[in-house]
Amino acid sequence: MDSKLKDLLEGKRSELVSKWFDAIISTYPNDPSGMLKNKKDKFENPIGHTITNVTQNLYQALLDEKSCTECKQLLDDIIRVRAVQDFAPSKAVSFIFMLKNVVREELGKEIRQNQIYEEFLNFESQIDDLALFAFDIYSGCREQLNQIKTDELKRMTFTLLKKANLMSEIPAQEFEHKELKFNL
Repeated sequence: MDSKLKDLLEGKRSELVSKWFDAIISTYPNDPSGMLKNKKDKFENPIGHTITNVTQNLYQALLDEKSCTECKQLLDDIIRVRAVQDFAPSKAVSFIFMLKNVVREELGKEIRQNQIYEEFLNFESQIDDLALFAFDIYSGCREQLNQIKTDELKRMTFTLLKKANLMSEIPAQEFEHKELKFNL
């Protein structure tokens, strides 16, 4: 990363991370008590705490030009939360793209004055790559959730059928034998 752009990003770190955090919080339904934004304790507000940590650490990772795989745990922490909360895929990873808007609004004038468009485009490309990687993580989390739901449904159905005496267990050997007949 060009030193001019890096200096700008480092100089405005706290403002940029704070605005990014606010943008992410705005994606959640109304929070009348302001808990997500105001409570920093990880036990009282695990979502707000996770978002705070992820925004600070991802921002630093982008400045250090770390690869997406090095950011996997950070992304995993927040994406798992958003996958469980039933965000649409586009909304679940949109928080990463929000950083682009925050940086443009905060540093647009300086970027134009210093004519560091190419460096800024490279920085935005890093953000895009991070978003694609986050989408892969989101997809994996949703697959895992769906598998858990499917397994639970199978278990509940089997239990109900067994309680209703509509099903009995088939010995494993007999089941394997029947399975072989179908394969022939």
